Amino acid sequence: MWKTILAGLRARTARLVLSSIAIALGVAFVTGTLVLGDAVGEQTRDNFARSARNVDAAVHLADNAPDREKGIPADFLQKIRGTSGVEGADSREFGSAALIGGDGKAKQALVQPLPTTEKLRDFNLKEGRFPAKADEIAVDTKTAQIAKLKVGDTLKLLGEGEAENSFTIVGSYQQGASSLSMSGSDHLIVSPEGMRTLVPEQRIYEIVAVAKSGVSQQQLVDDITKAIGPGYQVQTGEELTKATLAQVGDAASEIKTFLLAFAAISLIVAGMVIYNTFTILVAQRTKELALLRCVGAERGQVFRSVLAEAVFMGLAASVLGFLGGLGVSAGLQAVISNFGGPSGGESEIRLPISWVTIVAAFGVGVVVTVLSAVLPARRATQVAPVAALRSQPDSSDDVARTGKIRIVVATVIALLGGAGVYFGLQQQKEEPALFITGGATMVLLLAVLLLGPLYVPLVNRLFGKALRGVPAKLASANAGRNPKRTAATTAALMIGVTIVAMVTVVAGSGRETMIKKVDERFPTDYAVKSSVYDQPLTQKFADELAKVRNVSMVAPELRAFGESPKLEYADVTGYPSEALGSLVRPPLSEGTLTGLKDGEIVMRDKEAQKAGVTVGSTVPISGKDFKVVGLIKDNSYGTGIVTLASAQSILKEPAKGYQNLLVKLAPGTDIAQARTDLERVIATSPVAVLNSAAETKAELNGQIDQILLFIWALVGLALIIALFGIANTLTLSVLERTRESALLRALGLTRGQLRQMLVVESILMALIGAVVGVLLGAGFGWLLVEAISNPEFPISFAIPFGQIGVMLGLAVVAAIIAAALPARRAARNSVVAGMAEA
Repeated sequence: MWKTILAGLRARTARLVLSSIAIALGVAFVTGTLVLGDAVGEQTRDNFARSARNVDAAVHLADNAPDREKGIPADFLQKIRGTSGVEGADSREFGSAALIGGDGKAKQALVQPLPTTEKLRDFNLKEGRFPAKADEIAVDTKTAQIAKLKVGDTLKLLGEGEAENSFTIVGSYQQGASSLSMSGSDHLIVSPEGMRTLVPEQRIYEIVAVAKSGVSQQQLVDDITKAIGPGYQVQTGEELTKATLAQVGDAASEIKTFLLAFAAISLIVAGMVIYNTFTILVAQRTKELALLRCVGAERGQVFRSVLAEAVFMGLAASVLGFLGGLGVSAGLQAVISNFGGPSGGESEIRLPISWVTIVAAFGVGVVVTVLSAVLPARRATQVAPVAALRSQPDSSDDVARTGKIRIVVATVIALLGGAGVYFGLQQQKEEPALFITGGATMVLLLAVLLLGPLYVPLVNRLFGKALRGVPAKLASANAGRNPKRTAATTAALMIGVTIVAMVTVVAGSGRETMIKKVDERFPTDYAVKSSVYDQPLTQKFADELAKVRNVSMVAPELRAFGESPKLEYADVTGYPSEALGSLVRPPLSEGTLTGLKDGEIVMRDKEAQKAGVTVGSTVPISGKDFKVVGLIKDNSYGTGIVTLASAQSILKEPAKGYQNLLVKLAPGTDIAQARTDLERVIATSPVAVLNSAAETKAELNGQIDQILLFIWALVGLALIIALFGIANTLTLSVLERTRESALLRALGLTRGQLRQMLVVESILMALIGAVVGVLLGAGFGWLLVEAISNPEFPISFAIPFGQIGVMLGLAVVAAIIAAALPARRAARNSVVAGMAEA
């Protein structure tokens, strides 16, 4: 029997290799994901652990220490340096500055002083040297790359009071990971003297020390604790390393889980392709299997022979997939690095290979293939020996029948999915609602897959009515000849398209909602923002904007963070009274916003409900009682909206300026001319940036499109596997219908018409899968939108028809490509040889 199996493998090598590609792609995704997860974990741990490198003791403020915002007193550094057993110590602090680009505009940058003790530098020098003088600076390699900076260039920074300071770049370095490195700002290092030039007030958040030779970490900690007294937390270097690595959290595992979900989708699709392949192969080998039974082969031997082929296919696919997975991991690491990476620090391509990855790759490849072949193998055992005496059938005898058990099972699954959807829609919180409803839609998708042989013929006939010409009509007949096979082939594509369409619809709905929010929240013509957090726009600048021709109003926006015994958060947003109801007009659920006075507040209704206050009652904020005169559902304003004077009164210190200025133009003003006039004033401030509603919408669209592109790329692998399935089905179908094709040629069908017939058949299968997938995706997307929408943030359902149309177009193009080789092979077959085939 083994000789027979090996002979069969040699005879069907080409067919099995083509089928193996589907599994190989799925295994590559799994392997790449596991390697990526390990690589990101290693990189993140290395980056975060760098801040604890060579540290023997670290001093922090205790959690209950008073005046935590002031940091560790500066004189503590000298106390620690003078402590017995300390070889060297340095303070760690950071300051914010504005980095002026080539266009004269500033952007946020974080500046750190260079530690005087070389061992305590938590970054790696890459080029040049570290700064030694007050006017020298080193830049992070990413900052240098993005801003096109090099050693020897002059860099301008704005310190406090917008004072301009020039620095010479003397080196570049790679940053370790920390909360600072993940802030999204540019990173710079200056000398301690240069730091005081930019940020005169010192704020130390940590002091680190290195022990002298022979002094243990614990001994050093004990000595430092005695020197500085109570109220401070002193850790050993080992404790600091553990605490630092604890900050990593589950970033790597979250990425791995996210990607493994898409890998699972690809494997499910690949399993369907393999199942379909073995089903066709078993049908084609009916006579061969019957002959084996005639010469004495038992049912178990036939079953094992089919599974042996599956094991061979799975092993071959696993080898290819494992090697391909390394390339997938490298590519994904490059993509994540371009997005900033989860660790926020130094990033390099790593390919760690663990036994878990190897076992998973081969286990998944072989197990998925074997499981996919079990049902076809079982069907092979049911071939009767007498079948060897009959002509080769077209396919299985029950191609037109859909079992009652399948319908009952699908109905039960659909009811369970429907119950899950109902339960998910009843959830109040967005996260459980999303997960429960999303899981229930996948259960419904399974029910639809089981019912495929019922609806595929109907959809095929519907498309077939629009076809003209003999080749096209024959293609439609071929696609409907075996509903189970066509359903299995189209199901693989349908899964991928359903998920892509669902994500696209949810993202498109979110896009439309956010754009409406922009229009509703600020019916302004322009907004002027500060590009640097601690460099606000001054009142003088606001007055200059108000003087610009055709500007009817400039409304400053001020965010104030207060305290309240009744509120968990007491952050409010202040505007001038005259802007409320005109420039700022969020939808009200109760009360009024127009005419808001000092000492009054329009609260977010959710916060009001928690605090137990209603319209007419008062709420204390920072020692002042505010009368509630209205309620809003919008959460964009914090706890609520107050007047500008009220927001100023909440602050402990007078505001230096505003982060945002709303600009309203006079009716009938030329927008283009007004922008030119505004830009003249904006050019006088390096931190001022002009935005319009259109630009805000464009930014939102860009962000959503980036996410969609990433999702499309991930699900794209499943779609590629599905198209391989169509190509594989057509290839095997060409072999199966060799005699039929020759008969058609003998009756007058040309080579071109034969090729056209197969191409149309491929397009029909792709369209059935894609159209059903789009309909399901749109329906599931609507359910998800309903699940995550709530009265406070209602999401408008929207279908992005343009993107959906592109998806359908790509499916048709891919189907044509998938049919190219099978069609070419069919057209090349000899008519005489084909007619002679039994």
